[in-house]
Order: sequence, then C-alpha cells, then structure tokens
Amino acid sequence: MAYLPISTPGEVGGPDGYSYSALVLLTDAADPAVLQRLLGVIRFTGWIAPVASGTQVVIGDPGAGVVAAERRGIIDVGGLVAERLECDALAVQVRRDRQLALVGWRGAEEIGRYDSDPSAEPGADDDVASEPVGVAFAPELAALARTPQAAERLTEILAEELERDSVSESERLRSILRLLTLPDWIVATGSLPADIPTGPRAADLTRLRVGMPGAAGLWRHLAVRRVRRRRTPPPVIADPPRESAPGMEGIEPWMF
Repeated sequence: MAYLPISTPGEVGGPDGYSYSALVLLTDAADPAVLQRLLGVIRFTGWIAPVASGTQVVIGDPGAGVVAAERRGIIDVGGLVAERLECDALAVQVRRDRQLALVGWRGAEEIGRYDSDPSAEPGADDDVASEPVGVAFAPELAALARTPQAAERLTEILAEELERDSVSESERLRSILRLLTLPDWIVATGSLPADIPTGPRAADLTRLRVGMPGAAGLWRHLAVRRVRRRRTPPPVIADPPRESAPGMEGIEPWMF
C-alpha cells in the first residue's frame, strides 16, 4: 500500500511532526447547546465546529495533550460525551505524526480502540512493541461510520506499518476519513486559530477556554494551560504488547 507524504500547517508537536486531536459525533440528534454545556462542566479547551452532513467535530487544544479537567485527553472526553449524549462518537488523535489513535463508542459502550504505534506514547518503555494494535476494530469502526462496505479496505489501512522517513500518520488518517466519508479537514486542524484549509472558517467555530466561550475564560486559560502542558493524558493502550528479548521466543514467564 502506498501513501504520499502530507504537509499539514499548524502546531508542531516535536521534531517528528504534527499533533492534533478531534472528536467526531456521528449523529443528528446531539443538541449543540447541550454539548457546549457539557464541555463547559469539564472545562474543555478547544473548538466546536458546526453540524454538517450529520456529524459534528470537536477539536482539542493542545493537540494530543490534556484538553479538559482531571487530566482528560480527547479520548477521555469522547467517552464522557458519547455516554452523556447517548450518541455514536469517534475520537481521533495524532501525536507528532508518529502515532494515530482511534476510539469508538455507541453511547456508553466503547466498541474498540486502535493505536498505530504504542511505542510512540510519551514515557513508553523501550520494550513496547511498535506494531499496530486494534486492527480487528476495523469492521466495527466502518459500521459506526455507516460505511460497513469499507471494512476490508479499512483493515488493510490500519494494519499497514508505515515507512516513517517518508509517510506520516496524517496521510493514513486522511485515507481513513475519506474512506469512511468523514470530514478529512481534521488533518489540518493544527492550523487553528487560523482558518482550517478545506474546512470551516475559524470564525464559524465556537472557541472554549477552560469551558468558557469568548473572552470570559481568557485569563483563567493562561494559568490552566501552563499546568496542562506539563501533563499527558492516559495512554491509548493501557497494557501494550512488548517485544520479546533476543533468544527468548517461546519461553513463558513462569519458567523464571
């Protein structure tokens, strides 16, 4: 499978590339006002995009970091929103263009999660394996996006181990979003607070700072932002697979 390198404007997450995160609500029923109130309660920082084609996108700030109270990243926010609003949702997170995470819910039920490279997690041990985890989530993810016919192709994309020197996780994500007919402008959300290329204008988004719109949360945000940037959300995979030590294949832990 071949991908083309992608160049996405926005915040650089480190020497490797870009970091960004988004929550896609896959429903026509979610009330935008109720959503905003819920995000206010958890002191969410980021943007809410208008509803379009049956989806609503919530963008986290900063990138793949802590975006809400209690050390919540976009995945933790996604689980809470899906449960409280009783809707289908998909959380998307890209870290430094080296790690792609996808987590899906149907209301309170988490239906699966995918991590393209658990070894790229901040603080990961040296023996954590770099192979994708959660490829079997593909059929459920395709069904969640109302595109069950895409399951086979999606499985191939999720299973691919990318050539890190020439291909980014943003390119993989763009292929996934297009396949599932979801908003592919998510890969360019790092351009915020400027307009999103091929996406909605920044002026059309609702910006929240620690849960408050407009200038109300500006000063409070300055202090909270410093604290949150020193923290990281919980890992995508709590207990990731580990590499076997050389010559140790087939040896069970009880033998020691």
